[in-house]
Amino acid sequence: MLIFLIEDDEALAEGISFMLVKEGYETERFSACSDSRRALEQIQPDLILLDWNLPDGDGLMLCREISEKWKIPILMITARDMEIDQVMCLESGADDYIAKPFSLAVLKARIAALLRRQGNQTEKNGQLISGQIRVDNKEMRAWKDHEELDLSLTEYRLLKYFLENKNQVLLKEQILSHVWDNGGRFVEENTLMVNIRRLRTKVEKDASHPEYIKTVHGMGYLWEERK
Repeated sequence: MLIFLIEDDEALAEGISFMLVKEGYETERFSACSDSRRALEQIQPDLILLDWNLPDGDGLMLCREISEKWKIPILMITARDMEIDQVMCLESGADDYIAKPFSLAVLKARIAALLRRQGNQTEKNGQLISGQIRVDNKEMRAWKDHEELDLSLTEYRLLKYFLENKNQVLLKEQILSHVWDNGGRFVEENTLMVNIRRLRTKVEKDASHPEYIKTVHGMGYLWEERK
């Protein structure tokens, strides 16, 4: 999972980043509102850690902007610890609040709780999400970032099946049986390979070095989702 850290205290940002990477998260660091805004227009993370006081703007205003445009969990970081400060953070769209100084262990637990909550909400909304890939079960549509993917019905079924079974090895027989209407009895293995290859070209950054769909030689395929 990708976490944006928007914090101008270099020493604190470095410590938090080190902890996040150690826990298996991908991180992007920003020290100002302006560069984080530009980054958000290109890619949306799974969670944002946002400092209240930034050199070129108010973190609360940026929090409000983000929450109005995207559904990204936001955890505010601030030196202010009055009750009114917490209220202001939550009313600005933040999902949680942590006051400096804080323990990295507590921050880690808050992050995990927010991501779990987001995952539960995703399931309630009938959506499956992995990295920058999102599948809407109700509408039978899929997106990479904010760009809708042009998928055939078979490719859509493949993608949905993968996201329902993330980080699990799926045998070729399982995939054929689940994705094809006839249980895969009359489908050649080459047909599966072709559809996997087509799906890779649409969801991967580089289909020759897949980030999500991994081949497990002699068995089948695995959709890898990193923390």
